[in-house]
Amino acid sequence: MWPIALKTLIADRGKLLTALVGVVFSIVLVNVQGGLFLGFITKAGLLVDHGKADIWIGHKEMHNVDFPRDIPRRWLNRVRGVDGVECAQPYLIGWSDMTLPSGGFESVVVVGVDRGSLLGNVWNMKKGRADSILKTDGIIVDECELAKLEFPEMNEVRELGGRRARVVGMSHGVMGFLVAPYVFTTFDRAAEYLRKAPEVCSYILVQLHDGADVREVCRAIRQRMPEAEVQPSNVFSAISTDFWMMRTGLGISFGAATLLGLLVGLVMVAETMYAMVLDRLGEYGTLKAIGATEKQIFSILLIQALMMATAGAICGLAAVSLVQYAFSTPRAPIIIPYWLSLGGCLLVLCICLVSSLLPYLRIRKVDPHTVLQS
Repeated sequence: MWPIALKTLIADRGKLLTALVGVVFSIVLVNVQGGLFLGFITKAGLLVDHGKADIWIGHKEMHNVDFPRDIPRRWLNRVRGVDGVECAQPYLIGWSDMTLPSGGFESVVVVGVDRGSLLGNVWNMKKGRADSILKTDGIIVDECELAKLEFPEMNEVRELGGRRARVVGMSHGVMGFLVAPYVFTTFDRAAEYLRKAPEVCSYILVQLHDGADVREVCRAIRQRMPEAEVQPSNVFSAISTDFWMMRTGLGISFGAATLLGLLVGLVMVAETMYAMVLDRLGEYGTLKAIGATEKQIFSILLIQALMMATAGAICGLAAVSLVQYAFSTPRAPIIIPYWLSLGGCLLVLCICLVSSLLPYLRIRKVDPHTVLQS
């Protein structure tokens, strides 16, 4: 049945190419659009995911890492006394303005980390070192955000929050969900830039001893500090992501665009595959007239659908790799996990199978005697 199915499939190369283009289009669309969606939502919890903390403690009902509320630093002593806690350090996040050489201002998100542990500090350094923030007036900015800051150079002095700041390092790709660039520095210096009292912080980052159970430690901290919100890092990252998905139209917009495009591609595939089978009713009738069984006809349709889905998936995934390589950037990352590619291929396979097997009901009604008489 395989040779017959292949010859029948390539007999009309125009329709074959049209159907193949539809399959490839569907594969590319669902992967690229879904990859852009995943790339954007991962930025929502960027600081949490890379903060190297096991537990985040903040104000009650904290919902987004970039919009904290102040909590007392004195909570640190209560947290450090909980069994299983190895390290607990303050973390400060807030908004300030950086003065630009042109005389304008740019809003930035200042992130202050503890000088001793550097817990929650910047990562993926391009120029300088992450611990360079310990230098006098040291700040670290991301090179992907340099245009917003009018291209500061290394060791260039700027004014941040009305105080002196010096660029001592540059990271690459540390860009959050917000349009404002991140600026990393020490906790005390961040408090000056943000004009915060030294007695407050935004979060308390906790690292646990090896073998300590995160849930048990969280439960112990909540019992000791019922006025605080205590969440494992993975849970708080999900909370930050849900904030943007639920409270804005981003999730609905991306989801609707992905589904609409996928629907167009799948309809194109289904219509073409269906038409290819119906156009050959006479040929299938001839096969039945010369002795082909219903099972063999069914096998031919099934094999054609598998061939079409396989060829389209291979070409589509190759195109997806090219698109990801050419267009994925830290500003608009395209993250395509294996399950997304696998799911898209399985969905297209199902459409190919259904659209090829539906005409089988028509083929069963074809009378071989009528075909022979004609």
